[in-house]
Amino acid sequence: MNIEKDKDKNNAMRVQMKIKLLVVASVFISGLAYTDEIKFGFKNPAFSGRGTGAHYLTIENQEHSRKKAIKDALESAKAAAQREADNTTKAKFIRNLESRIYARMSKQLVESMFSNDGSVRYGSFALEGNIVTYEVITNSDGTEFIKITLVDSDGTETIIEIPVGSGNFSQDGDGG
Repeated sequence: MNIEKDKDKNNAMRVQMKIKLLVVASVFISGLAYTDEIKFGFKNPAFSGRGTGAHYLTIENQEHSRKKAIKDALESAKAAAQREADNTTKAKFIRNLESRIYARMSKQLVESMFSNDGSVRYGSFALEGNIVTYEVITNSDGTEFIKITLVDSDGTETIIEIPVGSGNFSQDGDGG
């Protein structure tokens, strides 16, 4: 019985030894498999400092894009408002009236300068801050020309000379 007891005791010790060896081996193996330094780092570059330049450029580009979009939207709205104001019935009427008045003035001016009976030899008038002066001048050989002088509001002077009696497209009805 003693021998059987010793055998059982040896078997129990072997089992305990195997369990202890298995636990120690598993601790070492699992330690080797998962051991690494615990590292912490912010993902946002503003905190970590890594990639900060690119981060700042990205933010700057986003801000610039937003400002440009706002500016473009404001300009577009202003242009739309201007187009809307220009397309009102009142604005169309004023443009049409101005056009007809200028056409009538230019017609009367041309008729007075180029007509053969009692034509005006000189004159001047102001038109939107510009002074227009004209006179009919006779050369020594008897040919005439009209000298028109335009003086802008800033003082710039432009002279136009138009020969009279040449460049006609058709004859007058009175045969002349």
